[in-house]
Amino acid sequence: MSHEGHNHGDMDIMGGGDKPAMSGGNMPPMGGDLRNTTEVMMHSSLYWGKDAVILFSDWPKQNLGMYMLAFFLIFLIALATEVLSVSPTLKTGTSPIKAGAIQASVYAIRIGFAYLVMLSVMSFNIGIFIAAVAGHSLGFFLVKARSHAQTNQAASKV
Repeated sequence: MSHEGHNHGDMDIMGGGDKPAMSGGNMPPMGGDLRNTTEVMMHSSLYWGKDAVILFSDWPKQNLGMYMLAFFLIFLIALATEVLSVSPTLKTGTSPIKAGAIQASVYAIRIGFAYLVMLSVMSFNIGIFIAAVAGHSLGFFLVKARSHAQTNQAASKV
């Protein structure tokens, strides 16, 4: 099939020329002009590797040590999210305003942590996904094991 008479104008199909790929020269690329930048490509499907962008644009910046730090940080934040899902035990006689403020503060921290984990998982990095699931799972286990132990302890006293 011959494409001799077919004219693409100034459109650079392969993205190797002066203009961004598939822009046709008329529309600026989404997110600004990326011709002379070293932006990291954001993935839109799951992938494995240390070359991820997690929470901040230059972090962990293709550094294995920083990637491992991000992995453990997401693990700990996910674990903390589950641990904070249990309302804090307040002393009897605590004023309702103070009790409500304490519980609302713990809830706000928990929701903030949950959103940070969600944003991290949106990097589509499989390692970060595993860290988030493992942190949530271990946190859930700790909360349920503690609850079960307290229930058994209360039943043995009766």
